[in-house]
Amino acid sequence: MERLNTNSRNKGHLFVLLLYFAIWVCRFRIGRAKSMWPEANRVYSSSLQVSQQRNETFGPIEISPSVIPNLSIPSASLPPMYPIYPDTYNPVLTGRCPVNFSSISSLLEKTASDCDHPLAAVASDVICCPQFISLLRIFQGTYGMSSDKLVLPNDFADDCFQDIVSILSSKGASSLISTICNAKSSNLTGGSCPVKDMETVEKVVNTTELLGACGNIDPLKECCRPMCQPAIMTALLRISGMQTFGNDDIVSVSSPADMLNDCKGVVYSYISRKLSHDSANTVFRILSACKVNKACPLDLKEPSDVISACRNVAAPSLSCCSSLNSYMERVQKQMLVTNRQAIICSITLGSMLRKGGVMTNIYELCDVDLEDFSLQVYGQQGCLLGSLPTDMVYDNSTGFSFTCDLRDNIAAPWPSSASMTTISLCASETSLPEIPRSQKSGSPGSYGGGIHVLWQRSILSIFVLCTLLFVLK
Repeated sequence: MERLNTNSRNKGHLFVLLLYFAIWVCRFRIGRAKSMWPEANRVYSSSLQVSQQRNETFGPIEISPSVIPNLSIPSASLPPMYPIYPDTYNPVLTGRCPVNFSSISSLLEKTASDCDHPLAAVASDVICCPQFISLLRIFQGTYGMSSDKLVLPNDFADDCFQDIVSILSSKGASSLISTICNAKSSNLTGGSCPVKDMETVEKVVNTTELLGACGNIDPLKECCRPMCQPAIMTALLRISGMQTFGNDDIVSVSSPADMLNDCKGVVYSYISRKLSHDSANTVFRILSACKVNKACPLDLKEPSDVISACRNVAAPSLSCCSSLNSYMERVQKQMLVTNRQAIICSITLGSMLRKGGVMTNIYELCDVDLEDFSLQVYGQQGCLLGSLPTDMVYDNSTGFSFTCDLRDNIAAPWPSSASMTTISLCASETSLPEIPRSQKSGSPGSYGGGIHVLWQRSILSIFVLCTLLFVLK
């Protein structure tokens, strides 16, 4: 027992000395290390030259659309990711839309940036269309600010919609934005929803509960433990059940689903009327993010060639990996995706391969990562967007840029079965792992042993970090 105590004291003394040394190294080098730490990678639109940047595995990088990627296949056409910005001009308006567009000027600017031509097509699912739809919803609520109406009359909807697209195009947005985002002027009219005014909405809907749930939306919780989405669903079900109000704008209901969708637009219009434009835009963008991150937006063709080359593979194979890489190169020219979308796309493609008889995890054999499911930068580096809403950022000196989050780039997950086509990315509290316990649980000093291990690891971490800082010159 005395020998054990002596050994423990010696180890403790050694740990203290090691900690002193680590702290001394940190203090000696921390000033220089801070000055040496690289900033997030940036590529500027002021130059069309591709400058090779230092890769930062754990930091976001900002990509400017003026940089042309160096594709691995020179003969292939370039994906429309990095445009030369079109000149802005004064839009030609119809003159028949009774709305003061200056009241939503900041949202028009943001939407034009997010839908920059021709970037809109490759950023449609996660940047452009969520912002464009949000703009339409806020415009719908803004239209009737001086009245009780929450929708546009059919007589004005076409002209106002045309003016919105014209203004955005004049600011550099894609002129095909309505086609890209599948938006129509009828989205502004309330369609077949039987309720289109504030007074009726406030009579049949608990608006206090609705605004309380959506007024302070939590972007980290809403997608997994929603509060605003159920409140919106309750509200639209209430107003869609009101069938007769003598409203001349009500059209025949083509289907219950259409009416629910139209009533959802009315509820969104009410929310945008009650919140500030910025707050309403934040709410709508978060709700869009929750929706788009539930599915894979990529067009994954049947991987028949990959199945043929990889069906009986159990070890790294040149023909298998070559076939898989060719398939992934076509995928990489489609669009930007978020980290969550990439996970779902990986599972979806893996299930297709397993159904075809590919039982081996060829992602692992062929080094396929999550970033390989998104549009590529420099033809080599995949860009994964974060799952939270993101926007294009404009700077006078650097032009437009967006952030690629490289911290989430991990090996592409392989499905456990052929029937697995999706995966839940919301972990419940009951699924969290238990705190590790000592194998000698219940014996004297067992908790002290656990702390002792943490103490060793803490000192080792500090020592390694400071040693790295010391050698950075």
